[in-house]
Amino acid sequence: MAYPGDGRLPVIYVRGFAGGPAGIDNAVGDPFYGFNEGSVQVRVDGADRPAFHQFESPLLRLMGDQGYQLLVHGNQSAYLADQDAGSVPAASIWVHRFYDEFAPLLTKDPNAFSIEAAARSLLDLVLLVRKQTGAPRVFLVAHSMGGLVVRSLLQQAIPDHPAIGGALDSASALVDRVFTYATPHGGIEFAIGFGLLEKLRDATGLQGADIFGPARMKEYLTPTTVAVPDGAFDATVMPAGGFPHDRLFCLVGTDSDDYDVAKGLSAKAVGARSDGLVQIDNAYVRDTPRAFVHRSHSGRYGIVNSEEGYQNLRRFLFGDLEVVASLTGLDIQGAPDDDTIWQLDAALSIRGLPVTLHEQSAAHLCPIQIERRPVGDSVGTPVPLVHTYLASDATRPTDATGARAATMRHVLRLSLLSLRKKRGLLSFVDHLEQTADWADVLVVDIGQGADGKPATWGVWGSTLPSAIRDWAPDPARDVPLSDEEPAPRSWRVRVPVPVGARTLLGADAAVTLEVRPRATLDQA
Repeated sequence: MAYPGDGRLPVIYVRGFAGGPAGIDNAVGDPFYGFNEGSVQVRVDGADRPAFHQFESPLLRLMGDQGYQLLVHGNQSAYLADQDAGSVPAASIWVHRFYDEFAPLLTKDPNAFSIEAAARSLLDLVLLVRKQTGAPRVFLVAHSMGGLVVRSLLQQAIPDHPAIGGALDSASALVDRVFTYATPHGGIEFAIGFGLLEKLRDATGLQGADIFGPARMKEYLTPTTVAVPDGAFDATVMPAGGFPHDRLFCLVGTDSDDYDVAKGLSAKAVGARSDGLVQIDNAYVRDTPRAFVHRSHSGRYGIVNSEEGYQNLRRFLFGDLEVVASLTGLDIQGAPDDDTIWQLDAALSIRGLPVTLHEQSAAHLCPIQIERRPVGDSVGTPVPLVHTYLASDATRPTDATGARAATMRHVLRLSLLSLRKKRGLLSFVDHLEQTADWADVLVVDIGQGADGKPATWGVWGSTLPSAIRDWAPDPARDVPLSDEEPAPRSWRVRVPVPVGARTLLGADAAVTLEVRPRATLDQA
């Protein structure tokens, strides 16, 4: 069997919306449907000289970082069909070229594009790749509308298949993990027109864009044997008992300004709280892990050809540790007539990466909304901050002497701001622009304790006597945080907020970190 048993399953890329016939013709002229595109960004160094950061595309990075192979030098399906079953390396990359059959440039009298047809042909490719590689499952990586093709596969094509379907959970036997870049999981809505633009789009099907409206989404995201009342359908919800929610990761873009200049009209139509095409609230499936990055939907500085996107992709596909951070014990009280609005900025950085892995902020129009506790009510529920993944065996940065860092380090930046209302309008009487009510940096190291078991250390930046980079826990001296999780191979720790912040946040306020191993292929 060609499957290496090291977590490297076949990767199948699924591209996004191409538009009408001309756009489809342009798409099929690219051998990798756009996943081979990289980017170059220029920054200014300390001497006012340009410093270039080159991103070589997610396709090439997986080949370099994870040892994947791109095997096709002709017809992909014909190549696979000609191989012996189990002879093709599992650590291989494939592209779902679903637009080919709909391209006027290639096909005489092509059929109109259909997401259902694209999902069925994706199922054929998944089955063929599994057979010829011997891999138990595949990874699916999709951009924009491609994520809807994948969801149609999971929620309709597989359950409808007479041989392998019949149950919503049958998809998990074929697909291991799904990663979506900027997919309109909740459709595409507009910030102007009071709903008239959506009705016009859905009624006319202009350029096939009605696929982003609720009526068509219900058609291709529901098994044909299941009747769902119109009022009961929500595109951002995957059905219970179907594909596991923790195996779908949604990467959300928050930069509408950098969307292609030629597409500036759509960026204005969907509004600033978007990636230029997909509104932030529609870019993820409920109850799934996700990250927010300040990238646009596509273009030169788009989300797919970004370092932030790739680093999230790589960790989700291959990371063996799942890390969830929440703000617990939060107790911001308020009187009944208190109209103060609380917003929390949160950003995650990992040692060795040149980018921020996750960022929610008021500046990007996506802060975490904090509910104050009315006087007399009990302390509120935990506030989710970050959901990410780490590789415990990843090569860690070295210092000037070449010594390897002993721990995995990630830094969580938190900033709590308040805005006050008066007669329903924001009041700036006592407002201090860009000044937080509380801000700090939590440094978390995960490594081995003196007893050789996994351990976690946490320290607030405001308590350090020197620079963050100079601090390192000593397992023989620094006592790790107390593990509150009885389950083996998992741990849960609390890092109380600094003493000075407890008057505002609550006496028991803390950042709670849950670290647990992800299920292996045999366990999943």
